[in-house]
Amino acid sequence: MSQPSLSDLHASFGRHLRAEGKAPRTIVIYGQSITYFADWLKAQGLPATLDQLTRANAVAWLGHLLDRGLEPGTVRTRAKGLGRFTRWCVAEDELPEDPLAGLDVPSAPAKPVPVLSDDDLTKLLKACGGKDFESRRDAALFRVLLDCGARISEVCGLKVDDIDLKQDMALVTGKGSRVRPVYFSARTVQALDQYLRIRTQHRWAHLPALFLSQRGAMTADGARERLTVRCEQAKLPHIYPHQFRHTFAHDYLVNGGQERDLKRLAGWSSDVMLERYGASAADARAREATRRMRRGDRV
Repeated sequence: MSQPSLSDLHASFGRHLRAEGKAPRTIVIYGQSITYFADWLKAQGLPATLDQLTRANAVAWLGHLLDRGLEPGTVRTRAKGLGRFTRWCVAEDELPEDPLAGLDVPSAPAKPVPVLSDDDLTKLLKACGGKDFESRRDAALFRVLLDCGARISEVCGLKVDDIDLKQDMALVTGKGSRVRPVYFSARTVQALDQYLRIRTQHRWAHLPALFLSQRGAMTADGARERLTVRCEQAKLPHIYPHQFRHTFAHDYLVNGGQERDLKRLAGWSSDVMLERYGASAADARAREATRRMRRGDRV
């Protein structure tokens, strides 16, 4: 009896994740684990079939990734994706049991969350200072990312009808199709107003998507590309879209915002992400409190 190929099962697994409402980026990341594992099997002279998805092969593959110098956090992500796939295989009766159950994977050491400085943000926005369509769009895109702390996929998923400039807000759809409000500053409202006016002249203006590219609705990858272009123009080190989210969380907490409110605004269902994103703000608050106390100066 021939064994099903990992690529065929990969396609079925992807359909399952879409039916579950998983975010496109999540589906891609899970799928990468299957693809990279299959590629490793072929490099070992083994068929990329389900019978080769054994615990021994998975452990050898993860060890190979570590030997290549990948960060433990990246290897953990690959292991998580492959583990999610094997659990699906068991549920679909493709496997009698999960070969990766209880597999110990490397923990990712905590790293300081990179926060964008006002100086870098000023330079970035200055690079979008023109009056053409791309400048207006990029300025609005970056300001929404900074003001709302939303994920890049959520911002690119915004529709024109989701924006309410009279109320200085929008409704974004996050993971699990959960809808939540986000709020704009006056300058972001101005940037969106300028963009929406020039957007009416775009060839794809009839589309519901808020942010447009030359090929239609802007994708998350397209937004990342625009950020790379603007960083190069501003002579800035590469900025990742998630750094806007980090910066939003940091600023919110440093300025007295409550962690429960931040969790709601950011669309987190777990306290784990709250702790991770709030770490830099906690350090800043502790530093300022220590400076105010100045106990050593009182004795």
